[in-house]
Amino acid sequence: MLLNKNIIIGVTAGIAAYKSAYLVRLLITAGANVKVIMTPSAVNFITPLTLSTLSKNPVLIQFQNDTNGQWNNHVELGLWADAIIIAPASANTISKMANGICDNLLLATYLSARCKVYIAPAMDLDMYQHPATIENLKRLKSFGNSIINPGTGELASGLFGEGRMAEPAEIKSHLLKSLSKQNYFYCKKVMVTAGPTYEAIDPVRFIGNHSSAKMGFAIAEEFANQGAEVTLICGPNACKTINPTIKRIDITSAEELYHAAINVFKTTDIAILSAAVADYKPATVAIKKIKKTSETKSIELVPTKDTLEALGQLKKTNQLLIGFALETDNELENAKAKIKKKNLDFIVLNSLNDAGAGFKTDTNKITIINKNNKIIKFELKSKVDVAKDILDVIKKDLKA
Repeated sequence: MLLNKNIIIGVTAGIAAYKSAYLVRLLITAGANVKVIMTPSAVNFITPLTLSTLSKNPVLIQFQNDTNGQWNNHVELGLWADAIIIAPASANTISKMANGICDNLLLATYLSARCKVYIAPAMDLDMYQHPATIENLKRLKSFGNSIINPGTGELASGLFGEGRMAEPAEIKSHLLKSLSKQNYFYCKKVMVTAGPTYEAIDPVRFIGNHSSAKMGFAIAEEFANQGAEVTLICGPNACKTINPTIKRIDITSAEELYHAAINVFKTTDIAILSAAVADYKPATVAIKKIKKTSETKSIELVPTKDTLEALGQLKKTNQLLIGFALETDNELENAKAKIKKKNLDFIVLNSLNDAGAGFKTDTNKITIINKNNKIIKFELKSKVDVAKDILDVIKKDLKA
């Protein structure tokens, strides 16, 4: 869930700053992009070199970089971040945040941010329990910030009580839980099929199509990035999954796809069948390579199993089934007929008559039709953006 998330770690002046190094390491290991902003006084507790090495990015402290005079744009940083975690958050910084004081780069970035901000207080017992700190934290919470409560234990002063910064693993867990609530498809089980099928003629030759699997992979990645548990069933292709949570099942033929999809569909909430499955296959497969001769050869073709129609018959009321249709003529009529025949909730239509749509391209132009014949047309977009559009339509349907 943290893969490719842009996260800013704000480090303020406190003995708990050493924990920030562990936090940065945890987030980097989880696949996040991390930038660290330190307050000027925080450098007295941990070196920027340590945090720069772990985050793989220069640590930002001042509005202007002393070495090259480059401006560290707090507005761009605030827009870049998917989340800001201030850990440790000192009483001083908490007070300034609560009152809109903006006298360093971290505070300016906080005021510019449009993302969720997580605050992990760290201070001595009496400071944490002071009415001013309590009110400041209440105020920050009322602004929509998330407070990660400190733990109880021995403090740097030698006192025992509340004020220890939450452990890095706790902060990461808090972040994951918060993000999961923001991700609509969190814990939804999703099945996506992608790519072509190859139907063997002999050990060397096959009947196939030009599908690159790019559209199906983009859909699978988007679902995974939004918290879904994704199983991707794909025919032969050169694509690679990015999100490590995606479970990939590689198949070759329509028969293999059929059995894999039937098995996975039993526990699926949402199924999107974007694979370009061969409608026909050779009636018999030669055991040895067919040698070329001067004679005319004929191949008898028989229908393959219709996976989409089979799933439509198995579909329960709590399952969503979405098909794809690639057409060359009578596009809308053929797509609408397919919805009814195969008991679909939606169909995603694209036409080979549209430039930039269809096989082997990085773009697509789609029309989505639901079972009530509502039609939504989209402009030509990258397949990554098309995937986002498809998920947005699914969200609206599920919320209806």
